[in-house]
Amino acid sequence: MQRRKVLIATKTYPSISTKYKETVCTAGILLDDDEKPVQWIRIYPIRFRELDFDQRYKRWSVISAEIERNEKDYREESYRINDTSISVIREIGTKNSWEERKSFVLPLQFSSIAEIQAQGKSLGMIKPKSIEKYFCKNTDREWSSRQKAVQDQGDLFEPSVELEKIPYQFGYKFTEIDDAKHSYTISDWEISQLYRGCRNRSKFAALEDKEKDAISKVKQKLEDEFLSKKDLYFIVGNLKNHYKVFMIIGIFYPPKIAQNQQAQTLGLFDL
Repeated sequence: MQRRKVLIATKTYPSISTKYKETVCTAGILLDDDEKPVQWIRIYPIRFRELDFDQRYKRWSVISAEIERNEKDYREESYRINDTSISVIREIGTKNSWEERKSFVLPLQFSSIAEIQAQGKSLGMIKPKSIEKYFCKNTDREWSSRQKAVQDQGDLFEPSVELEKIPYQFGYKFTEIDDAKHSYTISDWEISQLYRGCRNRSKFAALEDKEKDAISKVKQKLEDEFLSKKDLYFIVGNLKNHYKVFMIIGIFYPPKIAQNQQAQTLGLFDL
């Protein structure tokens, strides 16, 4: 393995793994020695909740870690990581309408899912031409019997906190620049945590009412606020066993910039 720098762009909600018990898939940008963007990569397995506290990287952190291409995965962006080697270097902030974050991700933007596939890629960021609808749908409330069995394999020395199953999926229906239409669910941990936080803070007593309250607040965030105030891009990736099936694994959402402000930022006229 080689120690490299990676900018963390998103991480998925933890999943149950028969080999690693619980793992998180992280998508980010491989950086060169000068911290310039090289390419999109996914790194796994990461047993995130078992990491030392100072290794638990946030989104938009630059980390250093030992990684190598995962030769068992045909997707060229897939890397294995020694998660015990993770060191958090710094965090990229949101100054000037996310200017520094944009400097990393926009050079690696694709025009469409079709372009990602045409280049033999499985991971990238696109900007939808339009977003027609936000949606929420029910999913299983409990892990499968096989997944439960994995969770029940306790560790006498390091007992773990049971991973909660989120009983809802959130997503967007959108149209790309080439007029292709998609309906993608969002696997971003940040969105799952938004739901959990809203539910846990709800003032209602009954669980059903807490969940309805949380769903309403997630809708307010993803539909009302994001669609009106944010300049949305989707970080998308495919499934290993279904290479044509993509989903939204992260949302890049800098604030919308008025045209005159954007012109000033680009230096098109003096203040």
